[in-house]
Amino acid sequence: MDDASIERLTTGSVWSEFCDTLKKAGENILKETSPSDPLNRAEGFRYLTRITRAVLEAFVENSDPRAPVLFRPIHETAKMGADNPDNYYQYAAISGEYEYRLWGARGSVNYLGFGTYKGNYGIGAGTGETGYLDGRDLITNNDGTFEINLSRTKRRGNWLPMEPDTSSLIIRQTFADRKNEKIAEIQIERLGGDDRPTPVIPEKIEQAITTAGKIILGASTLFTSWAEGFMKHTNRLPRFDPAASLAAMGDPHISYYHSYWKLADDEALVIEVTPPKCEAWNFQLNNYWMESLDYRFYPVWVNQHSAKYRADGSVRIVVAHENPGVDNWIDTVGHRQGTMLLRWVRADEHPEPRTRVVKLADMKDLK
Repeated sequence: MDDASIERLTTGSVWSEFCDTLKKAGENILKETSPSDPLNRAEGFRYLTRITRAVLEAFVENSDPRAPVLFRPIHETAKMGADNPDNYYQYAAISGEYEYRLWGARGSVNYLGFGTYKGNYGIGAGTGETGYLDGRDLITNNDGTFEINLSRTKRRGNWLPMEPDTSSLIIRQTFADRKNEKIAEIQIERLGGDDRPTPVIPEKIEQAITTAGKIILGASTLFTSWAEGFMKHTNRLPRFDPAASLAAMGDPHISYYHSYWKLADDEALVIEVTPPKCEAWNFQLNNYWMESLDYRFYPVWVNQHSAKYRADGSVRIVVAHENPGVDNWIDTVGHRQGTMLLRWVRADEHPEPRTRVVKLADMKDLK
């Protein structure tokens, strides 16, 4: 028994420290470099409630690697780190101490990737990928069903590597045509287990609450610092450092182009690029806190399926406060600034898009 953990739990100090950590996370919203208008402040504090909900669900409620639960921590109303509107994210707590089996049916979703990871935002060094299995390499039966072994030792068939310090599984399912594609149906179990969660252990609850607080603070600090850094190349789309994206649990097969956008009421941002040969691509608009804007109801992203192409194979995307009557319009949904992201998935080349700010009154000359 860990006497220090027990004392922190029974005296309530762990809860007090958790609340203090949440207050410290709130300082990110109030930073001098963060937008101070009512809309951005409102979305900033809502953002903290959302990531708090997601983190508590992942690291307190579903944190037992002996009985893993595969669930969606990031979705339409819980967003983080420029979440992809085309993605169906799934997560499970696992451990390199055990072995696991995934099984299910492949479905028809355009892109499928399985990754194991170590570490978490804000908890020391060593965050990163410990194994990856691409859906293109997945061996399936004639009916589309499959099994995957997760282990530190190589296995025959579908194998997803782990390391001794592996702590999480992330599955990304990426749609091209969300209305018509079918997601993969996936389940997880620990080999040799009975699927029963470990009974409540006081020390584990104390550790889980402490970890959750650190991740909430770490994630909010990381992504607000990214947004601040993106301001250096406002309204441009340079490629993001691949090492930094991998350290933040990004997909190794995706090239990310993170940046910042800012437009006056009478301005539009024009983005032009010829997509390279790739498995998928998309562009999305986010708020300052790196949350995708509400893709359920507004045209805030475009991908390889929904985009309207020009005769030469290039694409022109227009970010504007109102629809200027052009193809590939991206709605700012009442925002005047924020972050943005373009992705190439498994691209042969990595072209940087051309960008320019124009007056809305001049948009007719671009048609």
